[in-house]
Amino acid sequence: MNEAVSPGAKVLVIDDSNTIRRSAEIFLRQGGHEVVLAEDGFDALAKVNDHDPELIFCDILMPRLDGYQTCAIIKRNPRFAKVPVIMLSSKDGLFDKARGRMVGSEDYLTKPFTKEQLLRAVEAFRRAAA
Repeated sequence: MNEAVSPGAKVLVIDDSNTIRRSAEIFLRQGGHEVVLAEDGFDALAKVNDHDPELIFCDILMPRLDGYQTCAIIKRNPRFAKVPVIMLSSKDGLFDKARGRMVGSEDYLTKPFTKEQLLRAVEAFRRAAA
């Protein structure tokens, strides 16, 4: 086995849009990553606990528990405080980026994202964690 190729990351994708979840899942699996999907913040909180993801993509606009609230709850748990959270939004606003940082997110991707953007984000945070 080639030592230079690290195994894929375990990535949690939280989005209330089935289309976005499926796109992210396909792109990430093509990049060799393991993918866990959650359709809202409550679903995500259970899955974070069960699956221990290395990286989380979290939509901002979701029913019941929005992305900011979900990120804040994840980051308050000492077990997951170091897991990078990348916010996903269809708006590319400075306010959204700043608010995401305030609740602990590490980065921000504007939807629709490309396969390259998604995989680049995973690699950047894996290198940072190494």
